[in-house]
Amino acid sequence: MRADLLAQEIDGLDEALAAVDAFDRVLVTGLLRPAPAQAAALAEFADALTGSPLAARVAEAAGKAATGAAGEEHFTALAAGRAALLGAAHDALTARAQEAAGRAPAAPAAPAAVAVAGTPANLLVAARSWLCDLARCGWRGIDHEVVQGAARIVSAMLDDPELRRLAALLDGFAAELAASCPGAGLERVPVRRWADLWARAMLLTLPGAIVAPRTVPATGRLLPLGVDVQEHATAVQAQVHAVFEPADGSTPFLVRASVSAPKPDSVVGAGLWQLLRPHLSLLAAVGEGRAAELTGMPLTAAGDLIWSAGHARTGEPADSFATARVALPTATGRATAPLDRHPTAVAVPIFVDGYAAAAGEDGSVTFAFAGHTLGVDVDRIPAAGPLTPEAVLASGACVGLLRWDAGEFRLQPLAVETTVRKKAVAVHAGAWAGGTTDKAGIRAEKAATDAAAVLRERAGRLLRK
Repeated sequence: MRADLLAQEIDGLDEALAAVDAFDRVLVTGLLRPAPAQAAALAEFADALTGSPLAARVAEAAGKAATGAAGEEHFTALAAGRAALLGAAHDALTARAQEAAGRAPAAPAAPAAVAVAGTPANLLVAARSWLCDLARCGWRGIDHEVVQGAARIVSAMLDDPELRRLAALLDGFAAELAASCPGAGLERVPVRRWADLWARAMLLTLPGAIVAPRTVPATGRLLPLGVDVQEHATAVQAQVHAVFEPADGSTPFLVRASVSAPKPDSVVGAGLWQLLRPHLSLLAAVGEGRAAELTGMPLTAAGDLIWSAGHARTGEPADSFATARVALPTATGRATAPLDRHPTAVAVPIFVDGYAAAAGEDGSVTFAFAGHTLGVDVDRIPAAGPLTPEAVLASGACVGLLRWDAGEFRLQPLAVETTVRKKAVAVHAGAWAGGTTDKAGIRAEKAATDAAAVLRERAGRLLRK
């Protein structure tokens, strides 16, 4: 692990992010009546794209927006320019993380998807029009009347399976905005987040942007490294990071396999696994420390397995730390899908050992090795497993995801090796995925079972009425 590389500056990164910040500030007050400061910020944003294929279109769009005359095509060009800058930042950060991990750069992306035929153009136009209205009024200018304009669009989209992903994005975005109305009274605006949601939604309304992932059948052995649990008030996802060894003996590569489920906000902690256990073939392999044998499992060009239990069976025992020490260094990465290229999407699996863990007065944790320190993001450790900040502090080896957050690389632990009674013990964030005999885990699961039973009973009563 080359921790020194993670501390070195990346050429052009700060400038690209500064240009994105300039554009994001413009959306705070909106573009209905642009002020001179907004015109200057738009010019700075357009200058950052000079020399790129988008330069002329973004320059024209920035000029129109600065005079309050921007139309849908201009807002679309601005969203595309913003995505291009963040995509370049993502690529530079991923390349640096791969280099620090001693891994070869990801191979160029193959054609990753095919456009979905028959997407209703009128719904996409309506969604794009609403997003343009948001850009004109700005986050400080939103009110319930503006935000509610998305309701009918989302309702119509939900009837079309191909549009549900965009519908979910618009619905969640509108819900956040509605909870913050009126914008004029906000103490703090989530500038980057709302601009991210706005720009992604704008690009997904373009004809041909909604695509079905192109897949190939994958046959071979899946060696799990760890589980990243991503929880929201109404949904949960477990994303397994793993090394895949093709049956044909070709070079192993990194993959992800995700399972998700809707959830009530009262189900938390270890209870989350109850919602995800219909996908037991994957979670059992992780929880029991086993490999999974795949036969014809659909695999995207970006390295995502479209999990189907019928294509998998639980294999032999496979220790994730053995995988991290032996197979991970030679595994290659996969290129990220174009619209997913964003600094927040950087998540490079790595293995580190021989460090000294230390805790700061503010509760922060760092690993020190080879004269350098690496911040550890213990806030990302899920409550749905036995891994704790205390276990991380007592560890001597760690499998995790190298991420980039708030201007620096940080390590998200997925599993650690620690010493208990002079014996090395592995502690995994996903250890309770397939079930547990751990007393704390059993108590948490019982509490979640009781909560789910109450919710089912109440739902049944409502349906009977």
